[in-house]
Amino acid sequence: MLSKFQVNIEELYDDYYHDVYHFAMYYTNNKQEAEDITQETFLKVMQNIHRLKDFKKRKTWILSIARNTAVDIHRKYKLRQLIPSMMSLSFKTSENNTEQQLLLQEEWESLQEALLTLKPHYRSVIILKGLKELSIKEIAEILNCTELKVRVDYHRAITQLKKQVVKGGGAMHYAK
Repeated sequence: MLSKFQVNIEELYDDYYHDVYHFAMYYTNNKQEAEDITQETFLKVMQNIHRLKDFKKRKTWILSIARNTAVDIHRKYKLRQLIPSMMSLSFKTSENNTEQQLLLQEEWESLQEALLTLKPHYRSVIILKGLKELSIKEIAEILNCTELKVRVDYHRAITQLKKQVVKGGGAMHYAK
């Protein structure tokens, strides 16, 4: 029975590593914190694999662990970096135009700074809905709340995010 769980854990890791890492990266805007959150998430998955009751909901189960881990770990870090660390994010443009890449990098930084000003719940909703494009139902399961609350909080979070971007002078096109 143990080998079955090991195989499932390896498959879960292979299938959901990028989702967890991207969530953590969006959440913290810090490569080191994102790596810590990802590592801690999969340790918790390994320790609690026996609690996964519905294999069809494994993605929402793992992302809910990632979200809770992100909140816990992020609380431990006293200093937040508002300027994104050098990360392996490559912006692809059709012309490979340096000026366009700089503009995209600037917009990315504005988005990250604005996200960091939101309270953790709103930040999670924005990341899961706006950036990871999960359904309202999936987000409700991950955050352990109703679908109505997700819809309302998403609207409120977008409103706050837009205010932060305008306040910061960024020209964003991400929030709809």
